[in-house]
Amino acid sequence: MGKLDGKVAVITGGASGIGAAAVRLFVEEGCRVVIADVQDDKGTRLADELGKSSAYLHADVSRESDVSDAIAHVLSRFGRLDCLYNNAGLGGVSGPIAEIPVDGYDQTMGVLLRGVFLGMKHAAPIMTQQGSGSIISTASVAGLQAGYGPHIYSAAKAAVVHLTRSVAMELGESGVRVNCICPGGIATPIFGAALGVSGAEADRVAETMKVLLTAFQPIQRAGLPEDIARAALWLASDDSSFVNGHALIVDGGLIGGRMWSVVQEQRQQLRAALARG
Repeated sequence: MGKLDGKVAVITGGASGIGAAAVRLFVEEGCRVVIADVQDDKGTRLADELGKSSAYLHADVSRESDVSDAIAHVLSRFGRLDCLYNNAGLGGVSGPIAEIPVDGYDQTMGVLLRGVFLGMKHAAPIMTQQGSGSIISTASVAGLQAGYGPHIYSAAKAAVVHLTRSVAMELGESGVRVNCICPGGIATPIFGAALGVSGAEADRVAETMKVLLTAFQPIQRAGLPEDIARAALWLASDDSSFVNGHALIVDGGLIGGRMWSVVQEQRQQLRAALARG
């Protein structure tokens, strides 16, 4: 028996990375899933691979009509909506604050914050009428502490965390839970996209990041899309039925503080410097 037997979900950004891992895991656990993305080739291939338990729909989450169409599509195809996973993302605009173009700001916030808002807006009436549902959004450790992402990305993710808490206070009264996940360094194609590459080259960058990310947190490996997918599965399932308004950190200990080995090395260096006088 799967943890999501009989449930129906929409996963935005579901064609690759964390989203694709979540789609596969949700279907494996008995869920029927609508994959919403702008990567038509990848999304169609994934839906074909998973069969009748999934469907692909082109959706730009920064456009309200696309988001409302996705919600309408899942209702017409599967008859209900038990989980919305607002996962669509991008690295967005970067650089010094004085050099960030306004159109880059608008595009970044359009996907990372407006997309989450629109998902919540259009899922809420369906779920409150049902008296149940789980809304999950991908935030980031960059939304909790500075220095882990570009300025606008970090600001958008911080807003996702607080929007989650605020909306949870409203929808929780109707039996709808609203939570978010704050990943740390996860090896996905988003790193390649941030460097201006896409497709197979971005996938190769993700493989390289699996090696580079091993030394940044106490858990000595890179985070994988499956790590976040399992967190999303828990939040979508009845196992988390008393969890609402929570930002779940999945980062291998990245933002917990300085690693013990680093502290010990610095202490040794300090003792050596003092001994030298």
